[in-house]
Amino acid sequence: MKLWDKGIKVNDKVESFTVGKDREMDLYLAPFDVLGTMAHITMLESVGLLEKDELEKLLIELRNIYNETLSGNFIIEDGIEDVHSQVEMMLTQRLGDIGKKVHSGRSRNDQVLLDLKLFIRSKIEEVANSVVEFFNALQSQSEKYKDYLIPGYTHLQVAMPSSFGLWFGAYAESLTDDMYMLNAAWKISNQNPLGAAAGYGSSFPLNRQLTTDILGFDNMNYNVVYAQMGRGKTEKNVAMALSSIAQTVGKFAMDACLYMSQNFGFLTLPGELTTGSSIMPHKKNPDVFELIRAKCNQIQALPETIAMIIGNLPSGYFRDLQLIKETFLPAFDDLISCLDLATFAVNNITVKDDILNNDIYKYAFSVEEVNKLVLQGVPFRDAYKQIGGLIEEGKFEPELNVKHTHEGTIGNLCNEAINTKMNNLLKTFNFEKVANAIQLLIKNK
Repeated sequence: MKLWDKGIKVNDKVESFTVGKDREMDLYLAPFDVLGTMAHITMLESVGLLEKDELEKLLIELRNIYNETLSGNFIIEDGIEDVHSQVEMMLTQRLGDIGKKVHSGRSRNDQVLLDLKLFIRSKIEEVANSVVEFFNALQSQSEKYKDYLIPGYTHLQVAMPSSFGLWFGAYAESLTDDMYMLNAAWKISNQNPLGAAAGYGSSFPLNRQLTTDILGFDNMNYNVVYAQMGRGKTEKNVAMALSSIAQTVGKFAMDACLYMSQNFGFLTLPGELTTGSSIMPHKKNPDVFELIRAKCNQIQALPETIAMIIGNLPSGYFRDLQLIKETFLPAFDDLISCLDLATFAVNNITVKDDILNNDIYKYAFSVEEVNKLVLQGVPFRDAYKQIGGLIEEGKFEPELNVKHTHEGTIGNLCNEAINTKMNNLLKTFNFEKVANAIQLLIKNK
C-alpha cells in the first residue's frame, strides 16, 4: 500500500532503492505518527471535516494502535511503504471508509516532520535524564575525592597540581554547557509543523493552533514553506547538541583510558568492567571507555553527515532527506548507552591516593614555590628565575601541599554553584507540559 498509489506499478528495483531502510527506520516513529494522527483528526472534527462519532471511533482504534507500538507488536507489513501507510491501512481495515479520511489536510511531508519533532522531543528528555545521572555521579566523586591530588598536564607534560575533585568536577560543569546546547535543540524542535502539508499549506480551514496546543508545543513553525525547510535543519541542530555531549563524554573516556594505564596508574575499574587478553594474563583492558570514545566520535561526525545531505538542496521537499533518518534516529540511543555506561563506570571507579608523593611529579609544585617567594616580596620574574635555577641544578625540593582558595580551584571547587547551574537549566525544558499534553491525548475519555 502506498498513499500516493494511482494504479501504476513501480519497477521492483526502483521501489527497493527508493524505500531503502525507511520501513525499518519508521519503527522509531510509529508511536509518534499515531499521536500526530490523533491530534490531526481531533482538529479535523473541530472544523467540520469529520463527524463526532467518526472521531470517537478513530480515537479508540488509534489508542489501540498506540499501545501496540509501545508493546512491540506493531510492524510495517511487507508491501507497505512506510509507517504512515501502515497506520492508515490498519484504520481502514478495522473501521472501513472512516480510516480513509484521516489524511485530509496533510501530506506525508508535514506528517513525517511532525513525527520527527515528537520523536526528538521524547528522546531529548531521555538524553537530558541520562546527562543528569552522569552529572550527579561526577559531582559525587568530585566531593568524595576533592583532597586526592593528581598532576595536571599541559602538552602531556607534568604542569601543576590538580585533584580528582577538579577532574571529576570539570566534566560535570562541561555537561552544563552541553545542556545549554540541548535546550536550544529542544526549543527548535518544540514547534509544530503540522498543517504545512507538502510545504504550501492547504485550502481546508485547518486550525493549526489547536494541534499545537493538543500536542503541547510551545509554538508553531508559522510559515509553511519554512516548516518544510526545517526538515534536515532541525536534525542538524539537534545533532550538534548531541555532538556537544558526546565530546564531553568521549574526552572523559580518553582521560580514563590514560589514567588506567600502568604508566599513569591513577585509577582502576573492577574486573567486571574490564576485559582480558587471549595470551597476556595480566591484562585488564578498558574496553568500556574505548568503545564509549569511539561511539562518541561517531556521534560527533553526525552534524557533518547531515550537512552534506542538505547542503545543496533548494527549498521544498526532496527524497534526499530520507537518508538522514538512518544515522540520526539511532544516535539518541547510542548516546544514552554511552552516558549510562559512563555513569556506571564512574560510580565504580577506585582512585589512587598519594599520587604526588612520587618524585617524578615534584616539579608540579614549582609554581607553588614561585608564588611563596612572591608572597614574601620577591618580584615574580625574579622568583621564577630563582626556582628555575634550582630545578636546573637538581636542587629543587618542594613542599608537597597546595593552598588554592579562589573560586573553582582545588580548595574551592564550587560544586554547589555548578549543581545550581544544572538544576536551573533543567527547569527551562518544561518537560512536564509536554507529558501532560500527551497523557491527555492518549487517555480514554
